[in-house]
Amino acid sequence: MELTRALAARLKSLPDKPGVYLHKDAEGTVLYVGKAKSLRSRVRSYFNAELSKTAKQRSMLAQIADVDYVLVDNPVEALALECNLIKRYRPKYNVMLRDDKNYPYIKISLDEDFPRVYRTRNYRKDGARYFGPFTSSKSLDDTLRLLKRIFPYRSCNRPMSDAPLDPTKPLNARTRPCLDYYIHRCIGPCIRACTKEEYSAVIDDVQLFLEGRHDDIRKGMERRMTEAADELRFEEAALMRDRVRAINRVLEKQRVVSTGMEDQDVVALARERGDACVMLLTIRLGKVMGQQDYVMQGTQDETEAEILEKFIEQYYDSATNLPSEVLLQHDVEDPDTVAEWLRQKRGKRVALLVPKRGDKVRLIELAEKNARETLQTLKLKWLTDDQKVQAGLTELADYLELDRLPQRIECYDVSNTQGKDSVGSMVVFVGGRPRNADYRRFKIKTVAGADDYSSLKEVLKRRFKRAGGDEGADSSWGRLPDLIVIDGGKGQLSAAVEALSEAGVDAIPVAGLAKEREELFLPGIPDPIILPATSQGLYLVQRLRDEAHRFAITYHRTVRAKMSISSQLDEVPGIGPRRKKDLLRQFGSVKGLRQATVDEIAGVPGFSLNLAELIKEYLASEEGGIEMAAEAVAGEAASPTPRRS
Repeated sequence: MELTRALAARLKSLPDKPGVYLHKDAEGTVLYVGKAKSLRSRVRSYFNAELSKTAKQRSMLAQIADVDYVLVDNPVEALALECNLIKRYRPKYNVMLRDDKNYPYIKISLDEDFPRVYRTRNYRKDGARYFGPFTSSKSLDDTLRLLKRIFPYRSCNRPMSDAPLDPTKPLNARTRPCLDYYIHRCIGPCIRACTKEEYSAVIDDVQLFLEGRHDDIRKGMERRMTEAADELRFEEAALMRDRVRAINRVLEKQRVVSTGMEDQDVVALARERGDACVMLLTIRLGKVMGQQDYVMQGTQDETEAEILEKFIEQYYDSATNLPSEVLLQHDVEDPDTVAEWLRQKRGKRVALLVPKRGDKVRLIELAEKNARETLQTLKLKWLTDDQKVQAGLTELADYLELDRLPQRIECYDVSNTQGKDSVGSMVVFVGGRPRNADYRRFKIKTVAGADDYSSLKEVLKRRFKRAGGDEGADSSWGRLPDLIVIDGGKGQLSAAVEALSEAGVDAIPVAGLAKEREELFLPGIPDPIILPATSQGLYLVQRLRDEAHRFAITYHRTVRAKMSISSQLDEVPGIGPRRKKDLLRQFGSVKGLRQATVDEIAGVPGFSLNLAELIKEYLASEEGGIEMAAEAVAGEAASPTPRRS
């Protein structure tokens, strides 16, 4: 390739030292992040005409306008920095774990006096203990349910009492323990029914269980069961018996693959064309604890060794509970650097092995077999989904006589209650699938009363005014749709056509979907288009319409809730937006708040007895009117909240 003067000068100035380099395009977007023992030789090799280039490399080279780099002291630091930069920029041409940032973990909050055990997607170095990542939320949730059945740790956020519960005093919302305490699922640290040492022993067992030390936990529970039975504490002995049985059921499912009691991870992959699936078998104390599959993207023209190395770097960068051995299907490019990096993360030696014979080879074969079967299952799923989506887009283009497939479709709806609090919604499907980041919502500003046509015109004018260059920092406004779908019949369609004409975008195809018979109306055509009931095209526009309606209704309820709550509770001194939400989260609805006692209201963090009494007096004088609003606010927290326009 012909180099620009600036790029040629940049290549000449590269130092012969270890570091990380970033290929960038003319707009400064990072295309690729790589590490090198010698930046000069590594980066220059990309532009060496004598070396054959893959299609992926040729495509990247055609876009490179600049090369940036960061110097480090050694290759291990380069590897660590490369991992961080790949996660930060997610470059187009790097091999990456697909959606790795979304993997969940089990977190044990060891930074608290009485730690909790819960799921999280934010892995941080904050003094807590993390286990994961899990590729399946279901498997994580199943693990948490099993932990809660076996170990009586707290799963709530109740404040910890300073003194043990006084049995002579009546219980209230602040002193009463939750149901878990009464069914022996928690040993009650919130009411000081246990000591800190006793609770710490429970958390230690949870950590041992998640590390795979099930036999140690079972032996300890069997010992406590025997001691309790000998001392005639039969209820405690029965609890220990039930927990031992639960652990035994877990152990029965585990397959013993080694008598050497090793802690191992077995990593193998299967690939077909541009797809690659990596299988990770987790072995602790010689038993298979489980397996997880990871899809890698950007693997075109990459070798198996390169894919495995990128997986190891990205997975173990945020993984917990590293083993003493990692068995690999193929050698990686720089095993010494990777092994040293793993040793620093674990604090102990981690051996990278590529077995050639014996039981360890059979483990690799098992992982490879599972990876191949998983890849075939995923490909069938992807193929089925893609076929349906493409069929829907093709049918829609045929029935509506479009010049091309509608890759970007926008659907609009409006919502109000008897003309009040009118709002509009815009949902976007790209390639037949929702693009939530491009959803928009509109609060109607210029229309009074229940005028859906005028409201729809306002929404469309505002949307396409932004497309004309008034989008500010949000460049998504400039992406014009291939098709516009309006939730409604001929009247809504006519209003939309008029608004688009006034906005100067009347060349975009537009259709109205009437709900009564699921008919599609087109401008200037009196008869509707009726898609077959089994049509993928009909299913696609129905999904669009339903999503636009859901999004509009959700926003409308939010607006109405805020207006209603403001008109009802804002007159109570000391009640602001935060306290309103705290009350609704605690009691579920205003009806529940009315039924609560003064002590129960005072038990909500941040509320005093005087304020609770004031709220009760006010609610006693008001009859209804805010229940629906409260439920809408509660629902708001569970729905997506794309940006408002």
